[in-house]
Amino acid sequence: MASSLFKALVRSSNFSLTTRSLSLVSDQISNHTAKWMQDTSKKSPMELINEVPPIKVQGRIVACEGDSNPALGHPIEFICLDLAEPAVCKYCGLRFVQDHHHH
Repeated sequence: MASSLFKALVRSSNFSLTTRSLSLVSDQISNHTAKWMQDTSKKSPMELINEVPPIKVQGRIVACEGDSNPALGHPIEFICLDLAEPAVCKYCGLRFVQDHHHH
């Protein structure tokens, strides 16, 4: 279905218009990224998330949803904490470690 739609776009006389509009979108994305890169006084999103200390949990497996509000979170990610270093959520970058309580 998608390939037949693409072929129809290629054959249509509006293909150059479609290509141009995609180019404009690409330029907008580049400009948005440049905005983040030029102001060095502000921290990048990755720098901000790396400032959050690793979250200590009791079990071996943690379920990360990014936020307590489902509308602001991400798909649930189950993360295994068997390794010594903090495990990182692939969606939001939060880090988790197993909290070992020795009695």
